[in-house]
This record gives sequence, C-alpha cells and structure tokens, in this order.
Amino acid sequence: MSVLPGTLGCVSQDSPPVNDSPFRHESTDRDQAPQFVLPLVARIERATPPARTDALQTAARAVLVMLADERSRGEGEWARAMRDWQDARIRKVVRRARGAEWRRAEALPGITVTGKSAEVRVFPPVPLDGWPRDLARLQVSGTDLDDPEAPAPADPGTPVLWLSPEVEMSAGKAMAQAGHGAQLAWWELSDGEHAAWRDAGFPLAVRTADPADWPALTTGGLPVVRDAGFTEIAPGSCTVVADHPALRR
Repeated sequence: MSVLPGTLGCVSQDSPPVNDSPFRHESTDRDQAPQFVLPLVARIERATPPARTDALQTAARAVLVMLADERSRGEGEWARAMRDWQDARIRKVVRRARGAEWRRAEALPGITVTGKSAEVRVFPPVPLDGWPRDLARLQVSGTDLDDPEAPAPADPGTPVLWLSPEVEMSAGKAMAQAGHGAQLAWWELSDGEHAAWRDAGFPLAVRTADPADWPALTTGGLPVVRDAGFTEIAPGSCTVVADHPALRR
C-alpha cells in the first residue's frame, strides 16, 4: 500500500480510484487560466461567536446558494465571474468580520446565509489579487470556533459532508473545505436533483468521520476533496467526502 504523506486512507494502489478533484495539488490545465477566488466572510462577534459545526454547515450552504443563484448562471450578472472561477483553481478563502467590518461587507454585492448561530456572506468570485478593499482588509487567521456540545448524528437522508478524522484544520480552513465538498456534490447531481435540494433549502450536515469508516468513504466512489496544499495541510490530503444520498447509486 502506498500513500502520500499526510493522506493515510486517502488513496492506495490497491483501492479503487476516488473521483478526481479539481482541488488536488498536481499541476493541471486549470493553472494556465486566470486565477479567481470565491470570498466568504463569517460574522464572528467577540461576545457571541457561532458554534463551529453550524459555521461549517452555513459556509457550505452559502456556496450552494451562490452556485444556484440566477445571477450566477446563463447571462446573469455574476455568471462570467463564476465561469472564470470554475475554469481555474476552485479557490475559496474565508475571512472573519465583526461590527462595522461586517456592515461594510454586507454593503457589497453578495448573499448572506444564516444558520442557527452563524452568518456567512458569500460574494461573486474576484481575481486572486483583486479583492475589494473592504474584504481585503479582513483577517483570515484567528477563526477559531468551538461547539458547546457534540453535534448530534445527522438525520437519515440528509446529505453529509464528512471531514477527515486525520487532518486538523482551523475553523476557517474547514469552512472552505466544507464548501469544496458541497460544490463537488452539486456538480455530480442532475438538474432535477439540484432543484430538489435547492427547494428544500439545501439541508446538509458536516460531521467528522469515524476513523474506521474513512478508508471506505474515500474509496467508495463519492466525491472527495483533495487539498491543493496552499495553506495549513499537506498537498493531496483528503479533507472531505461529499455523501449525498443521490450519489449512492
């Protein structure tokens, strides 16, 4: 058995290949295209920070809401930026805001998605080095969140984004990875399945996989996010498996 450093249980020579991931670290044609990033801003007030799992779930839903929005498709006002972004590396960056910072972010074109305790605003893609000033000044680091109690098991039939039990990530990094997983699931679904998920309000759960289940999850044919290694974790690490019931065919 042969695995990349830091990717135990991710890919092996004697296991079925996992679905390819546009987030993988190897050089591809995507690197030749102009590079864009999808900005997400999490509202993290000092006195009332959101629960970690709710923030991850809200970020994943925000990505889906952006993908499904009419302005992101066809001749919509964000469609060109969305196409350019998806033709290149599918980068997402999560920044944090509070107080006046959050109010300035809310004034920019985008969509705010609300969870039980979390608020995340997603913006149309911007060039990698062309962030709006009010977003560029926001901090990336320091997005450390906790769950006041262990998350309950996901409801049966709910799409689950399984986080790797082998990779430690900050909340901001995990929010971006959950967004990647939601996007991979979206790409694999049919138009009818898109509509059903959207009309239901994009229900989903983010949970950390049991270590004993992780090898089967990463080699079972479900979409797998393999990180490009730009921040925090080793290139090629499997971070998320997108387990949507419609993909278990």
